[in-house]
Amino acid sequence: MAVEARTTDTHTTGTRIPELAGVPLLGSLFDLKSDSLGTYLRAQQQHGDVVRITAGPPGLRAELYCVFSAEGAQQVLASESANFRKDNAFYQEIRDSFGNGLLTSQDEDYLRQRRLVQPLFTKRRVDGYAAAVAAETRTVLARWEQAPGDVVDVSDEMMRLALRAVSRILFGTDVDATVEVVDRCFPVITDYVLRRGYSPVNVPRTWPTPANRRAAAATEELYALCDRIIAERRSGDSAQGEDLLSLLAAATSSDDGEFDAAELRDQVLIFLLAGHETTATSLAFALHLLARHPAEQERAREEISRVLGDRTPGAADLDRLPYLTQVLKEAMRLFPAAPVIGRSAVAATEIGGHLVPAGADVMVAPWVTHRHPRYWPDPDRFDPERFTPEAEAARPRYAWFPFGGGPRACIGQHFSMLESVIALAMILRAYEFEAVDTEVPVSAGITLQTQGPTRCRVRSLAG
Repeated sequence: MAVEARTTDTHTTGTRIPELAGVPLLGSLFDLKSDSLGTYLRAQQQHGDVVRITAGPPGLRAELYCVFSAEGAQQVLASESANFRKDNAFYQEIRDSFGNGLLTSQDEDYLRQRRLVQPLFTKRRVDGYAAAVAAETRTVLARWEQAPGDVVDVSDEMMRLALRAVSRILFGTDVDATVEVVDRCFPVITDYVLRRGYSPVNVPRTWPTPANRRAAAATEELYALCDRIIAERRSGDSAQGEDLLSLLAAATSSDDGEFDAAELRDQVLIFLLAGHETTATSLAFALHLLARHPAEQERAREEISRVLGDRTPGAADLDRLPYLTQVLKEAMRLFPAAPVIGRSAVAATEIGGHLVPAGADVMVAPWVTHRHPRYWPDPDRFDPERFTPEAEAARPRYAWFPFGGGPRACIGQHFSMLESVIALAMILRAYEFEAVDTEVPVSAGITLQTQGPTRCRVRSLAG
């Protein structure tokens, strides 16, 4: 509940928030830089569900208030979301690079954008994208048939698949040009955002440093691509169709008007960012986990064969593939594409008996909550049975929240599930997987990032 803040000293209202021990002067700076996800897990295990972490030297020290319980995550994201805004330095860096789209906008800007975009993400509309997902999945399967050797890196492969799928849905026929530019420019920009977002001091973006110049060049190329395609849509030089950009360009209402060219570009960039890396992560780790668990892989394949036979899956098949959906949800539990979610507290709020002060940088962490032993017995074990309807009903709503939650929940979550289930069904029907890399280190970037290969040995099941 929100409470009046008499002081920002957490000793005066509620119990004292425990602090994770660090080194003198620098706190937990080195731990966060070397393994932030492991540091958050250790904080919960040692100190409970509300923990303060400090990092950096005096004068430049950052304080992070971490909330690890399902109930606390629900407060921050949903029931008391008005107290927590996207006002931190990390979101500002994303805005500066990727624009003020749905992921980063706030207040009336966000509400207007959401109202204009929401009709394009109804279940009926999203279900219509199933054919595009199936087409891009067939392309991957055909390439594997022609590729020499029998080992693939599923992270790379699923990133390519997800990028091509979201590009086809956004731009229609402009897929190849889009993929080539995004594939080259996105890593430069996201690395730049991460470095600046987590640095206590940054030089202005306008200074001609090598990092600024590389990021500016990549941003300019990406913006130019989007602006060209948007201009073609609006000039009539490109055929209007059912791709998402055409629908965004046509979106209008009497109250909210329509998107101008810059706003359209912002939405496109955010959809590209959030629409391919997240789904690719879920697909890659679902395949890798199944490659390490042959009994679960075979059970999923049996369901696919029984339900689909030889036909191409469609949107109606999601409800007919419950075990495959459970596999995907369990992969998203263990490897959530958004492992941490940041907010800035604008009002002092009591969470779990502790007062989180106004002005605090607050973080909820699917990576930790998804491993919380209160909700997940033997939390590191891969077990799709955790997501039977009965098991889901017995857990708190925010024990599992890979798509965030509350009024800022991901607008594309149904599309992500649709794409993932269709792609997994087609891939598992065609190939058997065995893990080459049994452990894959990861880190928290804008999305979850692998820090090494995710290789699997594949065997064709054709014939």
